[in-house]
Amino acid sequence: MPLETWMSQKPKNQIMSFQRLELHMIQGMYGRGVAAGVWKDYAIDIGHKVAIFSIYRNASEVPIYQVIKDPNLRHKQGQYRVVSQTGQILRRGDELKQVLKILDKFQTHLSVI
Repeated sequence: MPLETWMSQKPKNQIMSFQRLELHMIQGMYGRGVAAGVWKDYAIDIGHKVAIFSIYRNASEVPIYQVIKDPNLRHKQGQYRVVSQTGQILRRGDELKQVLKILDKFQTHLSVI
């Protein structure tokens, strides 16, 4: 089997997760939100098609933001997106660093001095 064919085949039950560098960027942004006193908890969900990093204001609530990685949308809308509590897509794109900038904007807007 040629290398290109082998590389293009995906296992049907492949688990989607965040890479180490992606988690480092997301948790850096999350840490700034915790330091500002805005966010209190998070959860990481790993599935067959998407990986989700959920951000909570309190542990007993629904997530206020979700960072979703969906590689199936890589060539269409971008594999990363940030979704609000109401389901509204706040930002999407292929570069995680650019997508996460929307959360820095919201956490500084919500922080109490």
